[in-house]
Parts: sequence; structure tokens; C-alpha cells
Amino acid sequence: MNRFSGSALAILLTLALLPLHAVAAPLKIVTSIKPITLMVRAIAPESALVTTLIPAGASPHTYQLRPSDRQALADADLIFWVGPDMELFLDRILSSTELAPKSHQLMSEMVIADDQEHRHHDEHEDHDSHDSEDGHHHNGVDPHIWLDPEAALGMTTIIEQALVGVADDAPSSEADGIAQRLQQFEAQLNEKETKIRKQLTQLDAVDIFTYHDAFRRFAEHYGMTIAGALTITPEKTPGAKHMQDIQNRLHAAHHPCLMTEPQFNRDWWQSLSEGIDITIVTWDPLASDIADSRNGYVEFQQSLADAALKCLPK
Repeated sequence: MNRFSGSALAILLTLALLPLHAVAAPLKIVTSIKPITLMVRAIAPESALVTTLIPAGASPHTYQLRPSDRQALADADLIFWVGPDMELFLDRILSSTELAPKSHQLMSEMVIADDQEHRHHDEHEDHDSHDSEDGHHHNGVDPHIWLDPEAALGMTTIIEQALVGVADDAPSSEADGIAQRLQQFEAQLNEKETKIRKQLTQLDAVDIFTYHDAFRRFAEHYGMTIAGALTITPEKTPGAKHMQDIQNRLHAAHHPCLMTEPQFNRDWWQSLSEGIDITIVTWDPLASDIADSRNGYVEFQQSLADAALKCLPK
């Protein structure tokens, strides 16, 4: 004898089939570097699975893909990276027929054009403030775009468009949620920018030097001047002429401060600071210690400011 009435059986069948329609597979996203992960986290659905290729302590300039990285790229729904001027190791694989359609290069032509116009204007205002020998710029463009909050907002807008694109089959509320979170991110970023700008005015009397020319994007956005960079290419020890020039600048500097990065070897430059009253601080352009959360990128901006503020004379 049948234990279920017709209506009860229909309800059970409906419940059994419901997960097939109501529960979508979580979105799989791969990013090249942690700061991009933080941008994704700011606006993506909470269920999204985000994988960062470059681990803490590694450099995008020298990183080599592991088999697990290649598998993550193959499995991803979306891939976000800066571009070949930064992550050269990704250029060839992301050009493949399989990966190109889901890969998004955030250093877009629009960002590059804006950067070149910005730099042209800056050069006319103060042509002495930029020494070409200090520039670690690939093809004439500084690829560390994620450090500039204005450029980061543009990058996050590109991420939002990609997320909405793959959410076409999802409820419209999901796309609305992504757009709403982008608006919240912009508001939080603007509020943080105002606070940081006030904090950094204290550094007007400090001459800041960097390990390589990566901090300039952040510095220029907030009206700071970088006095020099120790090396043009972070993977190589600079030539004797450049080292002598930097040492002369350090000796002549007013309250010199050297900002180094945890991703690079520190041994070769120790002699440059001998006999100089110099402050040495560490900043991390790859946000290795920043929590992977909705507020992560905004906290990352504050961490950059906090590192620079350690340059203030005691």
C-alpha cells in the first residue's frame, strides 16, 4: 500500500529537485596578486571562491607558475591580472584559446592613457622631480596601478562589469548587490583617502627613498615626492654609477627615510646607508598581511600610509 498521498509525494519531489535550481555553484575567481583579491572581495558575492596565485613573500617580477596554479586557471570562471608589464609569467598562458575569454587585464588602455597624460602634466610642472634613471617603469608606464586609489576604483569597476557578465543567469538581485557593493566601496575609499591625505601632510619635511620605484603611484596621488629609488630593476643589483648617485642623494637629504619591501633581498644596499642618519621602514605593495575581507583594500591603503608615517623623525 502506498504510504504517501499524491499531494505529499508531489511536495517531496519538489523539495528534492529544488537544490538543482536554487543553489548555483560558487563563482571561481583567480587573481594574480593579493591587492586584486581585495578588490574582488569588496564587491563579489560572499560565496565566491577566490584564489591568489602569488603567495606572500613572492614577487610578481620573478614568480613561476606551479602545476596547481595552472589547474586553478583552468577551473576559473574569471581571471584578473594587472598585465604583462607586471606579471610577465602570465602573458603567454592567458593568451591561450581556453583562458583568454575569461581573462581580464586590469591595466587597460584607458588607464594607460590617463597615466601618460598625468605624467606629461607633472613633467611640465616640475621636470626636476622625476629622474628617469630612478624609473622602474615598463614601456614607459608604471604598472603598480593598484597602489593609486583612483586607479584601483577604475580596476574595481572593470571587475564589477565582469562579475555582472557571468551573473547573467543569476537573479537580478545578485547583479544589483554587486553594483551596490561597488558604490559602498567607492564611498569607503573616498572617506579613507580624505583621512590619509591629512595624515601625510606631516611628511613634507622628509626625503623618502624607496627600494625600487613602486611607491610612486601612491605617493603622487597624495602629493608626496620620492627623492630616489635604490634600484631600477628590483631583481638586479644596480651599477656603481647609480649607487654612487643614490648615496650622494642620501647624504644630502633632509631626514632621509628608506622604504624597503619584504619581497626583495636587502643585503647589497646596506653599505649605502653607512654613516648616514637614516630611518628604514618596510612597506608591502602586495598586501601580504592584510585580511582577505570586504574592507581589505581600504585597510591596505591605510597600511601604506602608516608605513610612510613611520618615516617621521622621532
